[in-house]
Amino acid sequence: MMDTGKTDNILTLMAKAISVAFHPLFMPLYGIVIIFSTPTLFGYLPFSVKRLLFLIIMINNVFLPISLLPYLRYRNHITSWTIDNRRERMLPLFITTILYAATSYIIIRYPVPAFIKTFIFGVFIISLSVTTLNMWWKISIHSTAAGALAALVIVLSFKMNSPLLWPLLIVIVSAGLILSSRLKLNVHNPAEVWLGFFLGFFGLGLVMWFF
Repeated sequence: MMDTGKTDNILTLMAKAISVAFHPLFMPLYGIVIIFSTPTLFGYLPFSVKRLLFLIIMINNVFLPISLLPYLRYRNHITSWTIDNRRERMLPLFITTILYAATSYIIIRYPVPAFIKTFIFGVFIISLSVTTLNMWWKISIHSTAAGALAALVIVLSFKMNSPLLWPLLIVIVSAGLILSSRLKLNVHNPAEVWLGFFLGFFGLGLVMWFF
């Protein structure tokens, strides 16, 4: 029988792997993939449009933030790659929010469905909200991203009148794994995890439902 210490080490490694695989920076990419792959009208967008949107988000909201981390570490703005300190998160969050604003501005100018524009704008609103709340409380950004993806699938299902059972099941299971992983790693308490989830869920959900 496996001893308790070894089991705990395995669970910790799994929690770290889940945290990396579902890093908040990847959330817009996962969201746009969900939109493109669901059996709705978005699944029939020209490949060139899908590729352009994917590249814009990949460069602005994944590559640029990650590429800035070594500089922030070199300048001692952050002391670890995971940026667990609340105060150290302020500058990366501010930069990320500015980049989301730029992405939203770029995509709004392109002739793409309004739902996609609203999704990107909603992500910007969530990022701005997280940055503001971080001045007082270190909420879980991973959980915020998980909640936002769950809201995206639900709103997409209602607005497109298309039951998205499998995507919904996947995001719910993923959300459970993400929230559990953040608690397992002791980087957040339950209140911070749940606040993050509900901020992402209701933040993106309300923006996409009403706009």
